[in-house]
Amino acid sequence: MLPTLRHERLLDGLVELFLAEGFRGFRVADLAARMRCSKSTLYALGDSKERVTVTVVQRFFQTATRFVEGRTAQHPPGPERVAAYLAAVADALRPASARFMEDLAEDPATRRIYERNTAHAASRVRELIAEGVASGQFRTVHAEFVADTAAATMARIQRGEVRHHTGLRDADAYEELTALLLGGIRSPD
Repeated sequence: MLPTLRHERLLDGLVELFLAEGFRGFRVADLAARMRCSKSTLYALGDSKERVTVTVVQRFFQTATRFVEGRTAQHPPGPERVAAYLAAVADALRPASARFMEDLAEDPATRRIYERNTAHAASRVRELIAEGVASGQFRTVHAEFVADTAAATMARIQRGEVRHHTGLRDADAYEELTALLLGGIRSPD
């Protein structure tokens, strides 16, 4: 990826556009017109529309991951850290339109990116739960089971199943998962 400030701004602009309107309906010429740049400038991000799209979606998830981890690091191990992590995931996904989420699910390359990020998030939740159990802030639970249950729900959110069955947007589903998870594992006062 090109590290110039111009390309960084272009990527950020494309992320914003994709989040608002999705990406499958755009041609490279449409993107160039919307971003007020040449097609060759877009092709500097990837040698095809698919590669440009993958680059932009990767940028979104890289930025989201930095945001989530930054917010999480501000809290001590235990309920606050788990809540902060899942709330930050919800906040990172909040700008994503239904069209963007549908496009992610329908496009194999971008679906794999979302799947990898969901798997990473599930692994982080597993770590955070284990930290909370070790610190005594969560009741003694089978951390792997609780994390596996959370991971299964996160995967269902990612695949659009929760949205389909409940009507909840992904960000809202993460908020509900937070409430359910913390309600079940907090140490009694």
